[in-house]
Amino acid sequence: MKKNDEFIIDIEDMSVDGAGIGKYEGMTFFVKDALIGDRVRVRVVKMKKTWGYARMMELLIPSPDRAEPPCPYHRQCGGCQIQALSYEKQLAFKQQKVENNLRRIGGFDEIPMEPIVGMENPFHYRNKSQYPVGTDKNGTIITGFYAGRTHQIIPNRDCALGVPVNREILDIVISYMERYHVSAYDETTGQGLVRHVLIRYGFRTDEIMVCLIINGTNLPHEKELIRELCALPGMTSVSVNVNMNQTNVILGTETRLLWGQLFITDYIGNVKYQISPVSFFQVNPVQTEVLYGLALEYADLHGTETVWDLYCGIGTISLFLARRARQVYGVEIVPRAVEDARRNAALNGIENAAFIEGKAEKELPEFYEKEAQAGRQAYADVIVVDPPRKGCDERLLRTILQMAPERIVYVSCDPATLARDLKVLCEGEYRIERVRAVDNFCQTIHVETVCLLSRENKGL
Repeated sequence: MKKNDEFIIDIEDMSVDGAGIGKYEGMTFFVKDALIGDRVRVRVVKMKKTWGYARMMELLIPSPDRAEPPCPYHRQCGGCQIQALSYEKQLAFKQQKVENNLRRIGGFDEIPMEPIVGMENPFHYRNKSQYPVGTDKNGTIITGFYAGRTHQIIPNRDCALGVPVNREILDIVISYMERYHVSAYDETTGQGLVRHVLIRYGFRTDEIMVCLIINGTNLPHEKELIRELCALPGMTSVSVNVNMNQTNVILGTETRLLWGQLFITDYIGNVKYQISPVSFFQVNPVQTEVLYGLALEYADLHGTETVWDLYCGIGTISLFLARRARQVYGVEIVPRAVEDARRNAALNGIENAAFIEGKAEKELPEFYEKEAQAGRQAYADVIVVDPPRKGCDERLLRTILQMAPERIVYVSCDPATLARDLKVLCEGEYRIERVRAVDNFCQTIHVETVCLLSRENKGL
């Protein structure tokens, strides 16, 4: 087999990143956009010794689990990897993905998996969207999303995952740019003004934020843009964020308010949050309430517990827990997030949540060592971790085992690093009690998982 060879293949499985898997002449091929049950004609694009990548050239016999995607750009766009799969099968794929990782990487045989939590309407759930702005080959200003693994913009102002008002906002911004000859940013040259349009929407409050990320300090004719945006019901915040670096990082360090206030408010459960352009806030508020509700349920708090919430962000889980705990300590490395967390605690009248700025893998071990040097036992009834995709640092896991909380609640956005970390914790004195996946990212390969670990030998 070699590059550009074509053949017909039956898809028998799917990889963790959503590619179809089939075999031909004893070799395994990964085929983007192919689903289990498809028969497809493919062309080889890359070959390894025993496997390769192939592009689907023609769908000969569709899988019975195929659905009609509402977005015509789903194959080109890098956002929705599995939109063509029926939602029922999407959920099954994600449940199996979590379970397979726990078996293969974690080495767990008996896994107390509970049914995955899906959405009644798995579209239009995102409360935040970031649209790159550029030009097409004719010089026309466009916005949309990047094609998979590229920075080529697929023009699309009506994303099936975003809220409907996004299109109205983008129409206004692009029309303003065309009318006043405001240039779009060009990544290759570093020239041009408008780089991205960031939109946030409060699902409970209907408040809207628009932030233009610009390659400069000023936005020409900004009053005209503000006037048009403010005609939209719910407009609460209009700002610019300055990013003059030639980088793939979207946001710069300086944000300037043009109109309104520099934040919108929204709720998760009965906890109110102020969200700025740079705040980290879960993009699916409906499923986040489910996710944090499960974390709270697994923590099993009765008002007397001391809880540590590691990688706490703007305090979203911390404030949920504080309503039921005696004291919550949140740890977060991003200074602005810590400021947001403290402000959100005050906003909700919560006085038993304290927030520490620093790396979780540094702050918790240093706290433990300091207490040990003073002859005291560093203690927590419950430790909650919600790390980034890379999972927890080995030193942090070791400190958690030394502190020996009765329960550990692990919230994960990556089943592979989750399995790796649970293996370490369960080689200590812990066992997995409950596991449940939550579909926070419908139509994509990503999934959130909540796990409860309880300490064995509690009386020793």
